[in-house]
Amino acid sequence: MTTGGYDPQLGIAPGLSPGGLGRRAGARFIDWIIAGFIGMIVFWLLNKSTSLPEWVSILPGAGFGFLYFLGFEVASGSTPGKKLLGLHVNGAGGAAKPSVKDSAMRNAYMLLNLIPWVGGLLWFIAAISIAATISSSPTKQGWHDRFADGTQVVRD
Repeated sequence: MTTGGYDPQLGIAPGLSPGGLGRRAGARFIDWIIAGFIGMIVFWLLNKSTSLPEWVSILPGAGFGFLYFLGFEVASGSTPGKKLLGLHVNGAGGAAKPSVKDSAMRNAYMLLNLIPWVGGLLWFIAAISIAATISSSPTKQGWHDRFADGTQVVRD
């Protein structure tokens, strides 16, 4: 039963519309371009200024992606890509934005990229399963949102 746009069984707050998979994927793509460019600069600087093996010097760049999403979500509830596409991340329990814990849990799968040799594959599997769970969820929450105590991406 629904009343005024709120369905207590689905957990959709009144007046909010969940962000769909397409818009979320577009925002993530924009953010990857931004974070990837900055990560590429960090990788290049480390590679030029140290004699570390290449796989070691890429670690800060991979970790930067995690910090990029964590920082923007905690500070404003939106990354630049989400802002451009009219999306916002609500924290657990419908909070206006995620806490550090919420955002860290929500984006923890990104740290799989830090695992040498197989991290990229593990990250890809996690990303596909997130897309599948977003598509099949009436609230458009992926498993990473549920893992983070119910964070939700909504339209502004």
